[in-house]
Amino acid sequence: MIALSAADPGKSSIDTLVIPVCEDKDLHRGPVADLVQEVRRVHAFSGETGERLTRGQPERGNIRCAVFIGVGKAGDLDAEAWRKFAGRAVGEGMARKLKGVHMAVPWSEATGMAEAELIAALAEGACLGNHVFDRYKAEKKRQPLEKITLLTGRGAVRAHKRLVERVETVCAGTRMAREWVSTPSNDKVPEAFAAAVAAAAKGAGLKTTVLDEKALRRKGFGALLAVAAGSDHPPALAVLEHKPRGAKKTVVLVGKGVTFDSGGINLKPAGSQIEEMKMDMAGAAAVAAALITVARLNPLVHVVGVLPLVENMPSGRATRPGDIIKSFAGKTVEIGNTDAEGRLILIDALAWAVEQYKPDAVLDLATLTGACVVALGEKIAGLFSADDDLAEAVLAAAARTGERCWRLPLPEDYKEQIKSEFADISNMGATRWGGAITAALFLSAFVEKARWAHIDIAGPAYSKKASDYAPAGGTGFGVRLLLDLLERI
Repeated sequence: MIALSAADPGKSSIDTLVIPVCEDKDLHRGPVADLVQEVRRVHAFSGETGERLTRGQPERGNIRCAVFIGVGKAGDLDAEAWRKFAGRAVGEGMARKLKGVHMAVPWSEATGMAEAELIAALAEGACLGNHVFDRYKAEKKRQPLEKITLLTGRGAVRAHKRLVERVETVCAGTRMAREWVSTPSNDKVPEAFAAAVAAAAKGAGLKTTVLDEKALRRKGFGALLAVAAGSDHPPALAVLEHKPRGAKKTVVLVGKGVTFDSGGINLKPAGSQIEEMKMDMAGAAAVAAALITVARLNPLVHVVGVLPLVENMPSGRATRPGDIIKSFAGKTVEIGNTDAEGRLILIDALAWAVEQYKPDAVLDLATLTGACVVALGEKIAGLFSADDDLAEAVLAAAARTGERCWRLPLPEDYKEQIKSEFADISNMGATRWGGAITAALFLSAFVEKARWAHIDIAGPAYSKKASDYAPAGGTGFGVRLLLDLLERI
């Protein structure tokens, strides 16, 4: 729980107060500023990024413990820096097994940020950092804090109460996506994951439909069924819909949902981190969590979430390299590699959604290619779109939320790489180079009549190590990005 408070640390009794300290600028006023000056003078605290100092019962105020955390130079203090600070502050409280902490909110004019932007960033970092995934551990070593209080002025408390409530709602969606991604594959086979998503969506008031294998076969989802053929667990297509009265735009979100990816017959080789392939449904998790959060925020947009859910396994029934299958759109696809499976389930979901809803825009999120991670690293998603306005809207949302995206090209001549001698198109590029681009071009062939953007989240969807405001495992990347976009699109 996040609360805003105008309590005076010089008079009110506070158990633990966490104070950000800047290297080259005074961020605070009043009693907090006095505490910072004292710690600079007595302990030569500089405020460098990562520097920490804990003082029990400082001389000034009724504070039992003050924790000073360096945030670096003033010129580097953007919204993401404040998210990271808040996450570190919460982490400090969890490490010390506290029930709650207070955070001193800097004077907004000193940070160069609008007060609302600053408070939102601190609340986001605190909410996102206050998360532990220990469902499978007998010993619970870290517990989330029960309460996090942002100390600010009286005017800010009155002005930004609803802002903080919205942040908590959005961050709850991100944590939901994280939990789904970090859950092991044996506990989220396609039918189980579809059921979990449907239950959560219905609980939020969304119209929810789950198409089973028979329905998918009847409707002609040939590409999706080809991926699922090798698994003992049948596929599903979960559809979540938020349709408020008066909505003038329809946006479809499609999330790749491979609950485990072995690579199929093209089994992933040693060193490919196959044990982490439980995360190959991170796109579906982000879309589902975004829709559930949309139901709570209630923007005036018709939003549809489409989740193709499969498990990609090798068996005597599995699709083989060289097979030719027929997609929902009617185009035939030659299977160049069974480990290029995500794009197959996406083309059926995309083509079906465009035909069914005729959306004003359609976006897909997918842990699609290792090539995108090679190009952009583990913290930036690749963005592909032929629509400049839609691409700019996504990039703007990425900048506001700190869920970074970088736009990559869709060059026409690269389509030569996905031509097939025997089918309409191949699911694999002719060379290993530019794999993220050829994957996006493959998808684009099935959304030719729609404004479309593809976000390859293979890098930022999962982290082996904890960061400042996320535990190791699923990051929930994309939830905040999509929600910001939907409120402005």
